[in-house]
Amino acid sequence: MGRTGCDYRCLLIPAALAFFYIQMRLFVTQSEYEGRLAAAIESESHCTSQSRLLIDQISTQQGTIVSLRDQNKRQSEECTQLKALLEDLERKGLKKLVDKVPVAAVVIMACNRADYLERTIESVLKYQSSVASKYPLFVSQDGTDPNVRSKAMSYDQLMYIQHLDSKPVHTERPGELIAYYKIARHYKWAMDQLFYKHNFSRVIILEDDMEIAPDFFDYFEAAAALLDKDKSIMAVSSWNDNGQKQFVHDPYELYRSDFFPGLGWMLTKSIWDELSPKWPKAYWDDWMRLKENHKGRHFLRPEVCRTYNFGEHGSSLGQFFQQYLQPIKLNNVKVDWKSRDLSYLMRDKYTKHFADIVRKAKPIQGTDAVLKAYNIEGDVRIQYKDQPDFERIARQFGIFEEWKDGIPRTSFKGVVVFRYQTTRRIFLVGPDSMKQLGTKDARNI
Repeated sequence: MGRTGCDYRCLLIPAALAFFYIQMRLFVTQSEYEGRLAAAIESESHCTSQSRLLIDQISTQQGTIVSLRDQNKRQSEECTQLKALLEDLERKGLKKLVDKVPVAAVVIMACNRADYLERTIESVLKYQSSVASKYPLFVSQDGTDPNVRSKAMSYDQLMYIQHLDSKPVHTERPGELIAYYKIARHYKWAMDQLFYKHNFSRVIILEDDMEIAPDFFDYFEAAAALLDKDKSIMAVSSWNDNGQKQFVHDPYELYRSDFFPGLGWMLTKSIWDELSPKWPKAYWDDWMRLKENHKGRHFLRPEVCRTYNFGEHGSSLGQFFQQYLQPIKLNNVKVDWKSRDLSYLMRDKYTKHFADIVRKAKPIQGTDAVLKAYNIEGDVRIQYKDQPDFERIARQFGIFEEWKDGIPRTSFKGVVVFRYQTTRRIFLVGPDSMKQLGTKDARNI
C-alpha cells in the first residue's frame, strides 16, 4: 500500500511539470500574438495616416490642375484676342498701304542681318514711296533675331511678318547645311502667306542684301502685262548672271531665257498654285532650274540688272562674290517702260526676233576667238560643240561657265549673248541652236 502511494506521487510530478510547461508555452504564444496584434494595429494606423495624406495630396493636385486649366483657358482667350487684334491691325495696315488693286506685293526675305536689311529697305523705299499703293512692301523674317525684328518694325511704310519654325530639319545627305532647308521652308511659307492669306495676284521676291534700280518698279509693271498675256512666261527677273560692267551696254534690251535667273523676280499666283504643292525641301533655286518644272516656259531678264547684290558677308560666296557679283552693273537710267513696245517678247514673235539678230552676226571659229571677236566690228557668233567646249570659250571671255540640267546660264535655245568691250554682241551658239531657232542660216555658221 505504501508502495502504491509512492508510485502515484511519482506520476504527479511529471504531470505537474508538463502542465507548467504548457502554461508557459501558452503565455509565450499569447505574448507573441499580442505583439503581432499591436504591430498590425500600428501598421494599420500608419496606412490610414498615409492614405489620408495621399488623399490630401491628390486633392491639392486636383486643385492645382483646375487652377492651371483656368489659367490656360484665360491665356488661350487672351491669345485669341491678341490674334484678332493683330489681324485687325494687319488689315488696317494693309488697307493703308494699298488703296487700289496693286501690281504686286514686294517681299524682302530676311533672317539675321539687320544692317543689310536696313540698306535694302532704304534702297527700296527710295523708289517705292511714290508707287506704294501699287507695290505694298513686306519684310518676312525667318527666325527670332531681335535686331532684325526691331529694324523691320521701325518702318511704318511696310508690313512685318515672321516665320517661326520649330520642326527639326533632317538633311537628305550627310554633311549638308540645314540652312538650305530652312531657306526653302521660309520661301514657301512667305509666298503662301502673300498669295493665299493676303490674296495678291503677283509677288516680287527680294533678298535682304539687294539694292534696286531707279526704274525697278516701272520695269516690273511693264513685265506684269506680259505675264498676264503670255502664259509661256513663267517668271520675270531683274537679274542677268552675265551682267558685269564689261558685258552689258543697253539698258533698254530685254531677253527671254530658258534659265531661271532669280535674285529679284516676280511670279503670279497661278504659277505658285503649281509650284507650292511640290516645293522642294532644299535648294529651291536649283530646283526652279529643272526642265521638268519649266514645261517649255521661259523667263524674262534684262541686259542691265535692275538689282545689285551687295551681300559679301554672312554668306559662303567668297571668291564668287568678287568675280561675279561685285562687278555687276546696276542700271542708273530711268527708262520709260510705259512707252516701250515690248510685243517682240511675246512667244509668237520672240524666236524669229532673236533668230534674226543671231543670224546677222558674223560667224568666227578657232581657238583664238576672243582676239578675232575684238578685231571685228559688229556682232559675232561662235559655235560650241558641247558643254566642255562652251566652258573653254566662256572661260576665255570671263563669263559664267556653269550649266544646270543641260542649260547654260542666261541662254535661250542654247544661245548665250553678252557684250564685249564695246556695243558688239557675242553669241555663243550651241550645236543645234540655229535649228531650234528655225533659221535657214544654220549651215553657214
